[in-house]
Amino acid sequence: MVIVESPAKAKTIGKYLGSSFFVCSSMGHVRDLPEKKLSVDVENNFTPEYKIMPSRKKLVSELLANSKKADAIYLASDLDREGEAIAWHLTKALEIPEEKTWRVTFNEITKDAILEAFQHPSPINMSKVNAQQTRRILDRLVGYQISPLLWKKISKGLSAGRVQSVAVRLIVEREKEIKAFKPQEYWKITAELTITSEDKDKIQEVKNFKALLQKFNNENVEIKNESQSKDIIQELQNAAYIVVNVKKQTKRNNAPPPFTTSLLQQQASTRLQFSAKKTMLIAQQLYEGIDVGSEGAVGLITYMR
Repeated sequence: MVIVESPAKAKTIGKYLGSSFFVCSSMGHVRDLPEKKLSVDVENNFTPEYKIMPSRKKLVSELLANSKKADAIYLASDLDREGEAIAWHLTKALEIPEEKTWRVTFNEITKDAILEAFQHPSPINMSKVNAQQTRRILDRLVGYQISPLLWKKISKGLSAGRVQSVAVRLIVEREKEIKAFKPQEYWKITAELTITSEDKDKIQEVKNFKALLQKFNNENVEIKNESQSKDIIQELQNAAYIVVNVKKQTKRNNAPPPFTTSLLQQQASTRLQFSAKKTMLIAQQLYEGIDVGSEGAVGLITYMR
């Protein structure tokens, strides 16, 4: 039995594994901290209290019945911390014995990658699970106690958490710095110059370029007002310019690296006006596999998180 996160992924993977495997979906998380209380025992080493989510109870019953018939359970949720936690929660919710439990991970849903992953199953990585649990507990400790304050002061339905609360503080501190900033005037002077070739045996070559003023009277220059800039310009207009050195170099432009999650969202927003939610939904579909002609469902990108 193989358990993945989504039905679309189950369909694609099932095609690659063949009839000896039964592939099904957990639809994401099956256990979570109950919403109506803190659900974290602060006095007992911050122990979380997990319950099967009401919307997943029927699904968990079906998975439990199927798991009893299987010789081995392969947990193939995503390879990040969230996916590792989903795999661990499934072992607890379905009461799967350790000797029947295997974890498989892959970063692309193609036939070769899937078959390779199932050749090298491993135990659940508890370091990743604990990292996800820590994030979840922090969300609850911060959000559960600050969100009601937002409802009173601003508007109902707003949520606070480990990210929003810190981000708001950073924004406030930055805003204070901006208000305390004292603007200081400065000027830049640029000369537009032309070089002509003096070699009479060659066709006369003309090159135009701009030069930024760095030193004046052999001293570093700092121009603080318009009057000072005009005085310098007046002297420069009558000056002689000598090109001391010409440096030629070859520049190489490399292909851009693969997208990170944040850069993917930025480019999709800038070029296509997509929201972050829409971008990640499309990326998830491309990762899980879409129908491509006679090949059927095929994964088209590597894991996007």
